[in-house]
Amino acid sequence: MANNVIALGSTVVFARLLGDDYGSLAALVSYFLILAVAGYAMQVATAREAVLGHLGVGPGLAATARSWTRSILIFTLVMSVLSVLFRQPIADAVGVKDEAWAAALGIPAGCLYLLLTILRGVLQGTGDYRTVGISLIGEQTVRLIVGAILALAGLGVTGAYLGTPLSFVAMSLYCMFMIHREIGVPIPGQGAALSLWLHVKRAWAPIAALAIIAVLQNIDIIAAKHRFPKDLASSYSATAVAAKVVIWVAMGAGFYLVPEVSRRRAAGGDTRPVLARALLIIAVVAVPCLLIFAAVPHLLLELAFGKGRATASDSLFILGLAFTVLAATYLAIQYMLALKQFWFLVVLAAVAVAEPVFLLNASQKPAGFAAVVLGIQAAGALLAFGIALRRRGPPPDRAGGLPPDAGEAEAEAATPELV
Repeated sequence: MANNVIALGSTVVFARLLGDDYGSLAALVSYFLILAVAGYAMQVATAREAVLGHLGVGPGLAATARSWTRSILIFTLVMSVLSVLFRQPIADAVGVKDEAWAAALGIPAGCLYLLLTILRGVLQGTGDYRTVGISLIGEQTVRLIVGAILALAGLGVTGAYLGTPLSFVAMSLYCMFMIHREIGVPIPGQGAALSLWLHVKRAWAPIAALAIIAVLQNIDIIAAKHRFPKDLASSYSATAVAAKVVIWVAMGAGFYLVPEVSRRRAAGGDTRPVLARALLIIAVVAVPCLLIFAAVPHLLLELAFGKGRATASDSLFILGLAFTVLAATYLAIQYMLALKQFWFLVVLAAVAVAEPVFLLNASQKPAGFAAVVLGIQAAGALLAFGIALRRRGPPPDRAGGLPPDAGEAEAEAATPELV
């Protein structure tokens, strides 16, 4: 909760510091968030494997963390060189052609975030939640303070964005120190208990699902940089950030949805009421938010981001509807993952690929542009729920005559990874 409050504060601070250039920072952050999905999935997968002892115990776990850290740092170095070489094409694609060096930071930031999330997963696996929590708060605090200082020092968008990878470096060092202190030092010559590549392969479905959600959630801000003038793109970005508040609630509801669906399926019960209750949580939060978006959109954006960021206020309610629909789609995706249904990823991936194509040809007025976002999100939701709510046979342990504990073992193996 503290992490999200500080992140919201960072959005307000940078919107006021950068003025019309805030749209460029928002596009760069959206680009990073798409790259960061692997980290989200890998943190939970790493925590699960560490709890089960598959990554080693004590010095063995420390050896795995050290080996993976070395591999990721080498990968980061290689990707950083490539990112610098192709910085201008990346900047053009993101819509920040005048911020090529800032665009070059995106891929290295994604790699560093992957390292940080894996280290957090190791700590979670040992039960050190305090360190993980401190690192979350520290990440946003360092990002805000360092980014603001660099922006005020004259580095503008690049300085504000540089605070992001630097915060990952700082918190990775902190997590490494705590791993060595709490777990111990690896035995000389001891290698990883599990290959990093195999570890990544096992988490492919959650990574793919989160990638689809990340594109659907963030690509509109990047497209807006291509369609709108600089000042209007900045205003649209601030409006979109405000409209996405419900998505964070959906992510919290997912922590309830996945284990309950897995548990009911293993017991042979009806899983759909669990999805219905999670959707009700979304509705309880979304309705008052949408009423505010409809009643006082201009005032809300002025109070949060300043007068210059309210010119796209007529799109706030439409975007609020769009991202409420996306929040429901997120829950449908988590529901299907909990049921071990994966082919839906192909269908929704097609929607995610189509979205930038439609948006790059959408209206150059914020409300019309937002209407296209809403249409795409509605199409994705119809497909997701059409697949999620179709009738299914009994779970494998009931249909195939497996012993009852087989289904429970399957749910136990799936649940933490999918969240």
